[in-house]
Amino acid sequence: MTVTRPLNGARGAGEAAMRRRTGPSGWMVAPALGFFLVFAIIPLIVALYLSFTRWDAITDPAWVGLDNWASVLVDPVAIDALVLTLKVIVISWIVQTPISLLLGTWTAGKQRNRAVLGAIFFLPLLLSSAATAIAFKAILDPNFGLSASLGIPFLKQDWLGNQQLVLFVVIFIIAWQFVPFHTLLFQGGVRQIPASLYEAAEIDGAGTVKQFFHITLPQLRYTLVTSSTLMIIGSLTYFDVIFVLTGGVPSAGTRILPILMYVTGFSASQFGQASVMAIILAVIGLAIALLLTKLSGFAKMDSQQEGL
Repeated sequence: MTVTRPLNGARGAGEAAMRRRTGPSGWMVAPALGFFLVFAIIPLIVALYLSFTRWDAITDPAWVGLDNWASVLVDPVAIDALVLTLKVIVISWIVQTPISLLLGTWTAGKQRNRAVLGAIFFLPLLLSSAATAIAFKAILDPNFGLSASLGIPFLKQDWLGNQQLVLFVVIFIIAWQFVPFHTLLFQGGVRQIPASLYEAAEIDGAGTVKQFFHITLPQLRYTLVTSSTLMIIGSLTYFDVIFVLTGGVPSAGTRILPILMYVTGFSASQFGQASVMAIILAVIGLAIALLLTKLSGFAKMDSQQEGL
């Protein structure tokens, strides 16, 4: 009698090969890695090298060691710019996050006229930062702007010339432009929350407010981390809005580190010290992003819908 043995070895090899074929190829990330290398890593390495040199963009760079770092780290103007930058980060997050979260939650619902109002909310996304700054500069003009035309004494003041108000005006304009983007993030996050959670909460007698704090907000934890990271990193790179609003001559109230970096490099031709500021901005952004990821547990990517 002939006994036929199953070809376990061949079948196992075939299953292993199938598993390998079904997985994504590593070459799929090659274009993204190439762009990241060319437009992020290489410029960062060049900036790090220039931070140890004295260079005016005309003559050859001259190695000066840590002189640029010593000059920037003890410069009171640079320290004030760094403090102002951190203040912009904190205030921007405090202003934009609650507004974006509430708007995103609302636009994800099925209320009447929600789609029309949602489209209106997202209109600022269609405008460039320069166009937004030019429009608000005209609106806020104390002599010929909209604020002066309304005839309200409180509005008829030099919003961009008042050192006590200009920073908050800039933060308001930036929030007006970028809140729609973060609203889209929260809207997408809310729509991924299973409806069964809200149905169970309604059966238990939970109202809208309790549902928001006990279901919506916890389920949006990872979305909140993503939005906060993008918001904070973006706050480190505000330049075009402030530059256009101030006509290229930023005052002390708006001289954040990116603006000071531009003035130091392109106006004073001290690209070595400007490169130091660029490295400081990169380190701050990376540190904040890693801290948010670590504290939130975002790196673990645990499912928030386990058991549903």
